Amino acid sequence: MEHSGGGDPRETLRLLWRSPQARSGRGRPPKVSLDKIVAAAMDLADRDGLDTMTMDKVAASLDVGTMTLYTHVPGKTELVDLMLDAAWQELDLVSTSDDWRQQVELYAHRAVELYKRHPWLRMVSTTRPPLGPGLFARENFLIAALSTTGLSPTDVGAAANAIVTFVESAAAVQAEHAHGERLSGQSDDDWWAARQVFWENFFDPERYPAISEIWEKGGFNRSAAEAAANAFTLGLRALLDGIAAMAQPN
Repeated sequence: MEHSGGGDPRETLRLLWRSPQARSGRGRPPKVSLDKIVAAAMDLADRDGLDTMTMDKVAASLDVGTMTLYTHVPGKTELVDLMLDAAWQELDLVSTSDDWRQQVELYAHRAVELYKRHPWLRMVSTTRPPLGPGLFARENFLIAALSTTGLSPTDVGAAANAIVTFVESAAAVQAEHAHGERLSGQSDDDWWAARQVFWENFFDPERYPAISEIWEKGGFNRSAAEAAANAFTLGLRALLDGIAAMAQPN
């Protein structure tokens, strides 16, 4: 898993916020812009995966030498930070609703679509996130929505963190289903069908009675993708119901 937040933090912050002090080509006009480099890197990661995305391949896709990239960004670690924050900016979180739940649900569903567009997001650890405009737009949107609930400031922050943790983890699972099908050429349903022998020859209903009971009552009749989507919907509703139960609207 790639870890964001590495490298020289001052240089990364200048790049994230496009500071005039950030690296730029000196002397001759630059052949490519930082934004084009980030976009090219995201395209490569979307197509081939983050682990195979290299500075050399990004340069080749832009028809420039690798050293040209280094006049804009120090290396792959910083580039991943820029890619991550650029992806978060795609959320474009502007809501016409005054209802905090609808605002959170808007973020949640856009996050799911974001992870489907950029499945490499699930490979980036965000425990130390890049402190860029994408991150702060997302956080400000959620905190503004939750601040109308009457929760204490401490609980507003905790609720926002809980929502992000659940939503982006669940979005990563859904993206993994889609990515796995594309990579293997085998659907989740076909994968399970190929393992039908497990249920016939290895599964012991008496050893796992709770699973057996739910199975017999149709609890596992959905496809893997449908089950993941249902888990997301149920989990989000339960999380927001819990926040609502704690809150006293202003």
